[in-house]
Amino acid sequence: MTKRVLFGLAALGSLLAVGFSSMTSDAQANQDTSAAVRAASDRFYSALNAMFKGELAPMEAVWSHRDDVTYMGPTGGYQQGWAAVREDWRGQAALKLGGKVTPTNVRIVAGRDVAVVTNYEEGENTNADGKVEKLRLRATSMYRLENGQWKMVGHHTDPLPYLAK
Repeated sequence: MTKRVLFGLAALGSLLAVGFSSMTSDAQANQDTSAAVRAASDRFYSALNAMFKGELAPMEAVWSHRDDVTYMGPTGGYQQGWAAVREDWRGQAALKLGGKVTPTNVRIVAGRDVAVVTNYEEGENTNADGKVEKLRLRATSMYRLENGQWKMVGHHTDPLPYLAK
């Protein structure tokens, strides 16, 4: 009887060790994925701030160029497909709004090959009259793992009255 109990406890211990090891590796993988998604989000906000100066190339680099991407930005539009999304960003870059936006209250939910990032976008831009406007928008960004890189496939923010079309 004692041998059976000891054998049973040893077997249970082995199962628990494997289970905790798996949980640890899953947790580590999730941390690694979240860190990679956070880096992609940071690249997006760097590209956004470059776009405020009229630079489009960084924004082109962070987006997926597939037809299933969507963009609903502060102008109030709804763009589908990379060509339409790129054109919207090109138009915004031409405005050269200046200023800077940073993400705050960032929350990441990441899976194996898709992720959602929610946050506030806080900062300032210049309106059409040249007046500096403070902003605080809610934002949701979606990313997909493409060829080992996290690419934006969707971005949605509240509209800004001074940009609404």
